[in-house]
Amino acid sequence: MQSFKIAVIPGDGVGKEVVPAALLVLEAIGTRFDTAFDLHHFDWGAEYYFRNGRMMPADALDQLRPMDAILLGAVGDPKIPDHVTLNGLLLPIRRTFDQFANVRPAVLYDGVASPLANPGKVDMVVVRENTEGEYAQVGGFVYHQQPEEVAIQTAVFTRRGIERVVRFAFELARKRNRQRRVTSITKSNAQGFGMVLWDRVFQSVAAGYSDIETESLLVDAAAMNFIRRPASFDVVVASNLFGDILSDVSAILTGSIGLAPSANLDPTRRYPSMFEPVHGSAPDIAGRGIVNPMAAILSAGMMLDHFGLEEAARLVERAVAGVLKEGKHRTPDLGGTSSTGEVTGAVIGKLAADKRG
Repeated sequence: MQSFKIAVIPGDGVGKEVVPAALLVLEAIGTRFDTAFDLHHFDWGAEYYFRNGRMMPADALDQLRPMDAILLGAVGDPKIPDHVTLNGLLLPIRRTFDQFANVRPAVLYDGVASPLANPGKVDMVVVRENTEGEYAQVGGFVYHQQPEEVAIQTAVFTRRGIERVVRFAFELARKRNRQRRVTSITKSNAQGFGMVLWDRVFQSVAAGYSDIETESLLVDAAAMNFIRRPASFDVVVASNLFGDILSDVSAILTGSIGLAPSANLDPTRRYPSMFEPVHGSAPDIAGRGIVNPMAAILSAGMMLDHFGLEEAARLVERAVAGVLKEGKHRTPDLGGTSSTGEVTGAVIGKLAADKRG
């Protein structure tokens, strides 16, 4: 029996509801595929911050380092500024473990209504550079907390950082074998250094992938075309900030951000990768048992794929797709009245009924 060590961080708000749902699916998968998941639970997040003045302990990264993967629910609380949350937990994990490729699929599943009238068949992946760019936290304050206060924020783009995430995007387009197109997003007409470097590196990498079609868009044009022609996109690669924003757009045009999974990958596998739903902690619905668990379940499926359990990963996605197509079990974000538990149970039922593999 193969075994994988997984750090489980439910975090805050609805994270504490969707992570247990994902774990129930992993339990079913483990039984089906003779695989053990060695779970290590960590109570880090807002409540930890209120008790200790920090989002996670000083040795948190050392505790995570031996893991094969990290399953995260959500972090954030209205009483804690967002930059404290981001810099206190998420960014240290992403940077320390060099999770440079943030992969965010967006699929319009059968039976799910898009807010767009005629979206077509949407099946894209946004690959977001995850360790530098606009989130590099280079800068500072002058005349801090005074009327003359100045804030300087510097984006950092390196040839190495751009090249490796762009190359990852091209390899992903080959693996997906759908439209075999990679679209690069910048704003190089206004940002004449970092984004110009991105454009040059993209062109250089693209020269080695003659079998892959390419497209380069300015971010404002990309935002428009995500709405105007979403089915034309296959793999989209973008900087930390642009990828973050555009992947939220891609998520909502496929029906609900409650269907959007993500993976923070170290493709070299030197360090653990982290898997999490795109949605936040959603304090407005936390504790009501109505959050959509599918993004967390699909994130667990991405983790299975990362482990090399490709058939198990496909089984999870088929189960989610089957429940959505059937339409009997839907949480309120998709116009239904089902509970988190009912949807989770329906997915597990589909897993059991699927005899393929």
